[in-house]
Amino acid sequence: MKNKDVILFFACGESYVPFLGVALQSVTSHTSPDRNYIVRCLYTNNISEEAKNRLIGAYSKGNMSVEFVDVSGAIKNCEGKLHTRDYYTKSTYYRLFIPELYPEIDKALYLDSDIVLLDDVAKLYDEDLGDNFVGAIPDESVQIIDEFKLYTENRIGVESCRQYFNAGVLLLNCKKLREIGFESKFLSLINEVTFNVAQDQDYLNAICKGNVSFLHPGWNKMPIDGVKVDEKDIKLIHYNLSFKPWLADGIKYEEYFWKYSDQSEFSSEIRERKAKTGGEVKKIADGQTENLIAVCKTQGEDRAENERINKIVKSIMDRSPERLGILKKISEYERNGWFDKDVENDPEGRMIMPGEVDYTRKKISSKIMTKYAYFIARKYLNGIIKSGDIVVKKINGLENFANLKSGAIITCNHFSAMDSFAMQILYDKSGHKKRKMYKVIKEGNYTSFPGFYGLLMRNCYTLPLSSNLVTMKEFISAVNSILSKGNFVLIYPEQAMWWNYRKPRPLKKTAFKIASENNVPVLPVFITMQDGAKIGADGFPTQEFTINVGKPIYRKEGLSDSKNAVEMMEENFSVWKNFYEEEYNLPLEYNIAE
Repeated sequence: MKNKDVILFFACGESYVPFLGVALQSVTSHTSPDRNYIVRCLYTNNISEEAKNRLIGAYSKGNMSVEFVDVSGAIKNCEGKLHTRDYYTKSTYYRLFIPELYPEIDKALYLDSDIVLLDDVAKLYDEDLGDNFVGAIPDESVQIIDEFKLYTENRIGVESCRQYFNAGVLLLNCKKLREIGFESKFLSLINEVTFNVAQDQDYLNAICKGNVSFLHPGWNKMPIDGVKVDEKDIKLIHYNLSFKPWLADGIKYEEYFWKYSDQSEFSSEIRERKAKTGGEVKKIADGQTENLIAVCKTQGEDRAENERINKIVKSIMDRSPERLGILKKISEYERNGWFDKDVENDPEGRMIMPGEVDYTRKKISSKIMTKYAYFIARKYLNGIIKSGDIVVKKINGLENFANLKSGAIITCNHFSAMDSFAMQILYDKSGHKKRKMYKVIKEGNYTSFPGFYGLLMRNCYTLPLSSNLVTMKEFISAVNSILSKGNFVLIYPEQAMWWNYRKPRPLKKTAFKIASENNVPVLPVFITMQDGAKIGADGFPTQEFTINVGKPIYRKEGLSDSKNAVEMMEENFSVWKNFYEEEYNLPLEYNIAE
């Protein structure tokens, strides 16, 4: 069943407003009375209110509506990485964010602004994509220039240049793109690979190859002698590259452009603009195309770099959509400053009741289960060390832990289930075999975590928090006892775990108040990481850890426990911040929205 609504996207800046007007004029000339045409124009701060209102006033009528959508927020975190060249602008990338900008939309059609329609665009919108990511048409210009063929097949990795599509006419399977984590895959890829020939089009082809519905070439006919299409079968003309009627005379199919231009209210300014260029802009554009051909030849012949890029693309495409969704959520939470909110859905827990937990392991049954769990955990840890699933490259400041004479609160940044194993390795190296390290965990992790990890959560010297006040009194009493006997308590003061997040996050003061009340130091530990050579089951590189141990932080005499907690917390964060900036050689900055 056809959707009555035809959802159509463009992207535009101020200089292209007249040509978008021509495109919209051609759309209105071929609409069906039984369909609704919903047009959304993506922009940032590069278009005036006057220009927007002019287009809305001219084309938002009848069964067609036009609105402008500011995508500044969507591209904020990656704007500096959106590579452009020559006459292209960053607006060419906006189409990549459509599926996530509109989570309620299952399908959308994107068109460049340098097009005219010769038929009802609803017919293109109605094409069935099945499970393919996009519907598109092979790029004609690539098929007639050998250097382009070389580039697309070797660097982009398409099987044939005939399977490299032009992204100026793009039917998006938004539902499927969200399922595969398309936006996150693109953001991962742009961090690791720079495609500087066709920019966003190259990224699209690299990610979507093998998952494209190739549509009739009449829906993206370029004004060149490439793919032969009977003129009566041409549905859409795309005046791409320098083949633009407003730049020079003699452009193939120029009569269609001028037909719709003259019907639009932009006719006079478009003709004035052409008269002023005198063909000079066309000459510049032609020169840029020649330079581009030379770049394609050089990059297409670089076998080693092309192999490296294709491996990266494959690795990113193999990455778990669920994990990519977590990374996207982390980015959203950082922008909003929600540093203590969970990004992963832990099992729903129940309330731990008084007397339920043997916090100090006094019972024989608790001792037996702890011994068994430690045996299993040790065997597992040895296995993942051997397999390379956990790699501790270096421990800095081990002496700060080894020289502790009393019990202590140990703090650590929380970024993975693996960080607890890294802390176990640190504890083993410290030489404190007669003094135990307990770990504070969440209530739900104790009551509801399944399987192997559940066994560890309940038995490996864990101290579960509780939503029951009486149970929490038992927790506090146990912690005080543990510390008084010279043992250690590991607390993650960031409160929530953010997977592979490298920055230190703001801390909660509870851990430091406990330290002050028990007159024990805080040992600040900050783990830094780098991508390892091994790719994990989730498609991401395993992380290699450097464990950085700071000097113990002691309470100050004469201050209340509350004030000491604040000062110790601030000093702990300062230590973490220094480790972060020194190890990564980066200033600590958060991408918080203004």
